[in-house]
Amino acid sequence: MIDKTALPPLDDLIACPQCDTLHIEQDLPEGARAYCRRCGVLLLTSEPGAVVRLVSLASAAVVLMVAAISFPFLDLDVSGQHNATSVLHAIMVFSSGKAIPLAIAVALFIVVLPLVRLLALIHAIGPLVRGARPHRSARMAFALTEQLRPWAMAEIFMVGVTVALVKVAGLATVTVGPAFWAFVALVIITVLNDQIMNRYAIWKALDDGFRA
Repeated sequence: MIDKTALPPLDDLIACPQCDTLHIEQDLPEGARAYCRRCGVLLLTSEPGAVVRLVSLASAAVVLMVAAISFPFLDLDVSGQHNATSVLHAIMVFSSGKAIPLAIAVALFIVVLPLVRLLALIHAIGPLVRGARPHRSARMAFALTEQLRPWAMAEIFMVGVTVALVKVAGLATVTVGPAFWAFVALVIITVLNDQIMNRYAIWKALDDGFRA
């Protein structure tokens, strides 16, 4: 028989988001990190500036997204014929006939959902940077960022573009535009943001903010 009095309170337990292993929450010295003992996923951090970095990176990613959809993405030169295209232009090309579902899918997964996820993250934790109470919809906004994470596919888009460039390079002169490099920086920042994000700490900070 298990002695229930020997078990820690449920509020002191942390479940690993990757493998569901339970850990007991402990106070960490400043700058320390705690990882899951089974799969190595980051569980806790004690970094006062972590939220500031998350908001800063998310804000930079929003600016890069605007640049990525506004400036030329690729320039193609085939037999003297020059053609420059942007992400928005590529979406509009498929916006008629049977290709409309493809245009909608590209717009959603490459532009809309990543941008919504970034804005939701800023909305959720932005007030914490100023030491203010989070918005009433902060929990919903942060939950939305987690739900959209598998569907925001900017990095998949860049992989596809890279493969296409390798195949097209032998047929035409390809020059990458500023939007291409903006997308590259956007993908790097997004991956970095996901790596340093301590979801448990954010949920706890939001709860503490509402109780304050």
